[in-house]
Amino acid sequence: MAKLFSYGTLQQKNVQLANFGRELSGSKDSLPGYIVGEVEITDERVLRESGKAFHPILRFSGNLTDEVAGTVFELTEAELAQADDYEVDAYQRVSARLKSGIECWIYAAAEK
Repeated sequence: MAKLFSYGTLQQKNVQLANFGRELSGSKDSLPGYIVGEVEITDERVLRESGKAFHPILRFSGNLTDEVAGTVFELTEAELAQADDYEVDAYQRVSARLKSGIECWIYAAAEK
């Protein structure tokens, strides 16, 4: 099972049901070295599923006193691919270490 840290819309029950067909269970954790920004969503499917035109987006700060709270979920590889499909091009999936020491995937601002 893959571990995915969510700090935004993937924590919403309606988004989970639309993308995975089930409600995810997870545990609270936090991600050091990042801050949260905002990105405008124009993808019709994502707007419909999330109900939000602006989504949070992780931006690497490198400062370990910066910390983002969220939830770490366990997903199958197929579900992780579905999460990739949900996220718009402003995001990229990268690996990270949470405050708890868990290695996981995160969706952060794509490098341009």
